[in-house]
Amino acid sequence: MPTSPAPPPLPRDWPALIRSWAQSLGFADAAIATLTLDEDSAHLQRWLAEGRHGGMAWMAEHAALRADPARLQPGTVTVISARLDYRPSAADAEALLADPEAAYISRYALGRDYHKLMRQRLKKLAERLAEEIAPHGYRVFADSAPLLEKALARNAGLGWIGKHTLVLNREAGSWFFLGEICTDLPIAATAAEPVTSRCGSCTACLDICPTRAITGPYQLDARRCISYLTIEHHGDIPEDLRPLIGNRIFGCDDCQLACPWNRYAKLDATPDFAPRHGLDSARLIDLFAWTEADYLQRTEGMALRRAGYARWLRNLAVAIGNALANPATTASAATSLVAALQARAAFPDSTVQSHIRWALTRRPAADSRSPCRCSD
Repeated sequence: MPTSPAPPPLPRDWPALIRSWAQSLGFADAAIATLTLDEDSAHLQRWLAEGRHGGMAWMAEHAALRADPARLQPGTVTVISARLDYRPSAADAEALLADPEAAYISRYALGRDYHKLMRQRLKKLAERLAEEIAPHGYRVFADSAPLLEKALARNAGLGWIGKHTLVLNREAGSWFFLGEICTDLPIAATAAEPVTSRCGSCTACLDICPTRAITGPYQLDARRCISYLTIEHHGDIPEDLRPLIGNRIFGCDDCQLACPWNRYAKLDATPDFAPRHGLDSARLIDLFAWTEADYLQRTEGMALRRAGYARWLRNLAVAIGNALANPATTASAATSLVAALQARAAFPDSTVQSHIRWALTRRPAADSRSPCRCSD
């Protein structure tokens, strides 16, 4: 007698299946979020009212949308939050930060820009839902729309929001990207309650922040954040913050590097996120020599393109200025760095010019690093 086909899974099984489908597409995890975001929206409104978003005007312009996914995508009753790990195998971050002549680029930006990859995988996951569950109206997001991504990931049970304001996971630390599918399919949330915070009394992220941008637990002032200053901020970087930036030319990972939970994060084998063009161990002087054509060619398909060439040079000028002021920079290296700055002094951008002038003032008048010529 022929065996009857197995009945379709009950509704309570969908979250587990969605997670399995997501992992088959290369996601580390995926889960269904509850849509209760009132406290998170209130926190955002306070943050905006205090001006902590700096020049990111779009944060305020679309604040109301962030608390209600159904306003962003009409018909939304379910949000699937997905996690994509990215920690690459790269040169030792702490060693780079200690080398004033090296250029430090945030680990997430060393390889392919994650936005396109994330959206492609989310779309495939959404199509699988249409095949296996039912046709549905949906929209996918990857840091590309006004959505409270971190709060939704927490609500889905993918982790908790740490004191540095990033989502933390017991297995992956914070080295991951987030993406979402907003759908009109009614699917029960994965977690009845958000994951309990496991930060405890630890303040490692607050203590390590070079510019004290983390002003308190769960409080970030973007106007002082190196990631904001080197990527989002246009114009002059405040002079009092320039020395604190060190050799970080695109983004900052200090709070993640200090976080004990990141000790458990495994290296991600996704080739897309592997460092390109030796940027995980590049030297400041070499990157400062890139022409605009070099920059556009070598950053194609990378998050580094977001800064633009002028801000790229601005950031490098700050880092070179800091290298000149650092006693660990050799005299010969300092001479080469000064020459590189002088060669760019007439660059046709007033912001770049002002940062080059500032950098040139950083070399001590009587450079103590000069080799001693004393006779025996």
